[in-house]
Amino acid sequence: MTGRIFAGAATAIWLMAGVAGAQEQVWIQVEAQPTLRAAEDRARDYAGALGDVAGFRLPSGWYAIALGPFSPGDAAAVLSRLRSFGQVPGDSFIADGTDYGAAFWPQGQVTPPATAPGLVPDAPVLTISPIPEAPDETEAEARASERALDRPAREALQQAMQWFGFYRAAIDGAFGPGTRRAMSEWQADRGLPVTGTLTTAQRAQLLAEWQGDLAALGMTRVAREDAGIALDMPMGMVAFDRIEPPFVHYTGDGGRKALLISQEGSPAGLAGLYEIMQTLEVIPREGERALSGDSFEIRGRNDEIESYTYSALEDGLIKGFTLVWPPEDARLMARAAQMMRASFEPVGDSALDPTLGDRQAEQRIDLLAGLEVRQPIRAGSGFFVTPAGDVLTAARGLEGCARLTIGDDIAAELTQSDPDLGLALLSPTETVAPMAVARFAPGPARLQAEIAVAGYSYGGLLGAPTLSFGTLADLRGLTGGDALDRLAVTVTEADAGGPVLDVAGGVLGLLLPRGMDGGRVLPEDVNFSADAAAITDWLGAAGVEVVQSDPNAALPPERLAMLAENLTVLVSCWAE
Repeated sequence: MTGRIFAGAATAIWLMAGVAGAQEQVWIQVEAQPTLRAAEDRARDYAGALGDVAGFRLPSGWYAIALGPFSPGDAAAVLSRLRSFGQVPGDSFIADGTDYGAAFWPQGQVTPPATAPGLVPDAPVLTISPIPEAPDETEAEARASERALDRPAREALQQAMQWFGFYRAAIDGAFGPGTRRAMSEWQADRGLPVTGTLTTAQRAQLLAEWQGDLAALGMTRVAREDAGIALDMPMGMVAFDRIEPPFVHYTGDGGRKALLISQEGSPAGLAGLYEIMQTLEVIPREGERALSGDSFEIRGRNDEIESYTYSALEDGLIKGFTLVWPPEDARLMARAAQMMRASFEPVGDSALDPTLGDRQAEQRIDLLAGLEVRQPIRAGSGFFVTPAGDVLTAARGLEGCARLTIGDDIAAELTQSDPDLGLALLSPTETVAPMAVARFAPGPARLQAEIAVAGYSYGGLLGAPTLSFGTLADLRGLTGGDALDRLAVTVTEADAGGPVLDVAGGVLGLLLPRGMDGGRVLPEDVNFSADAAAITDWLGAAGVEVVQSDPNAALPPERLAMLAENLTVLVSCWAE
């Protein structure tokens, strides 16, 4: 194909044909007309000046006039140059061709693109040949070239500066103090002379950067009738994956994800979803949260991902979305999230059918609709020792915890620790009112007395502690010493830190984690506890007032189980 010239008042753009093979291609849509006659007349006008004009029928019945096809990167650069010279309308945009139907231009061509929209194998692709840089303009020359811009072109410049965060006022095409300040800030950020007036070359650079971002994101209107949601989505970054109610999943490379949220609900259901979403791995714990009566927003960030979630309740339906991206995409994807929020629209009067999706999909207790639920590194047990909610637990296992929680995700701080005794004291960071507080046995129990160990044997999966029954085998450890008691009881690793109780509900000790004894593996039912006397001395030194139990008030099994449930608490160690 021969080269063509895009004629311009200040310079010329040379477009040369190339062969792209099976690569992604896009179009520059410059106009849409309601009738075929009008569209053919406009296409003829563009073809006379620019060449490489194509026309396609749209699903709406209108007719699109487009230039191309181009590679995405070339399209952005060509569009910025055409805009800067006023040769296409300021609202021209890059389209992937998804909506393009039968072709009406060039005349006589009556078939749509030969392959799926956006992919045209072996088609000529417009690429930009090197062109001489425009000579530097004085500020007066820049002002003169600026005055030649029509309103759409001026608005496009404001939109581009707004995209990069420099312009914060209304898009009105009027270059007042706010626009001049934004231009100065953009120039300073790009290391250019700060004049408050953009030269022709600077306008082209700004528009090319903006259009390059838009092309990379591939913002596309997505309307899902099944979910009852319509919004603009970065389909250059994610693609539809699957449905697992209440989510429609979109996934991409590098940890990029998008979720559409759609379910029936109520104010209580919205609040519940707000809490549940924060347990998911795709929503980091750090970041701003806001819950109102009918909507919520969650921003999350850590070293691996960032996310934004919005959801709202309307007419008994909860609908929203989540966007997740790696930190290196922060500038682009944060803008995409803003565009999703601005364009978000609940449609229809129904939510996602809960029976949709793959019934054979993996189901686990740590999965929610196909998403990983955040899990602690380790989970153990502890018990309340003060009415303020201070918890005594085992010291071993708390190393390397970025965050500690007790019970139902209540944050706690490590306030005292003694590795020699194996004890640690945790204090909650919010108000806690325990149902029961430890009462310590006033003296040593008799040997072979029945004991019970209360603990979260399965790391909280059951939602309540269990009781493991055994006997007090010895009042000292295998190598002597009065600070340890030996127990004949079978427990799990997660029981460590839980209380050892006598039949009256008095605390005889704290179960210590299992370990090796001089390289020897001990029998399964051989375990050790920190002795009550050693614990009370240690707590007293830490300023904790302890209460003694009545050794003569034996409890029936059901009362002992209730006491253990009220006294014992789950202790979790988290990576973040």
